[in-house]
Amino acid sequence: QVQLVESGGGSVQAGGSLRLSCAASEYSYSRYYMAWFRQVPGKEREGVAAIATGGGSTWYADSVKGRFTISRDNAKNTLYLQMNSLKPEDTAMYYCAAAFTWDTYPLRSRAYNYWGQGTQVTVSS
Repeated sequence: QVQLVESGGGSVQAGGSLRLSCAASEYSYSRYYMAWFRQVPGKEREGVAAIATGGGSTWYADSVKGRFTISRDNAKNTLYLQMNSLKPEDTAMYYCAAAFTWDTYPLRSRAYNYWGQGTQVTVSS
C-alpha cells in the first residue's frame, strides 16, 4: 500500500504556471505506474497525464498536450505535474494516483487503486 499526498495547488491567472507534487510514502514507489487526474463538480474524473515506472513513457489528455508535463523522481519518491499556459478550464481538484499493474488505458481512473486527497487548482481569466 502506498500513501499519496499532493501539494502545489493554488490560484493563478490564465497563462500562468503551477507545479504540482505528489509525495509517496512507499519504498516500492519506483515500481508504480503514476498519473494525475482532475475533477470538477458535476463532471467525471478526467485523466490528465500518466507516466510509466521508469518515466520513459508518458501519456497526456489531448486538452493538455503541449502545456503540461508529467515527471517523476524515483529517488525522492515524488511525482510532478508542471502546468504551463494555464486556462480557466484547467480549474479542478487535481489528484495523484498510483497503480502497481499495467493497464492498456493509463488515463482511465479504473487503472488506479491508490489516490491522494487532492489539491485545488484555480485559474482565473
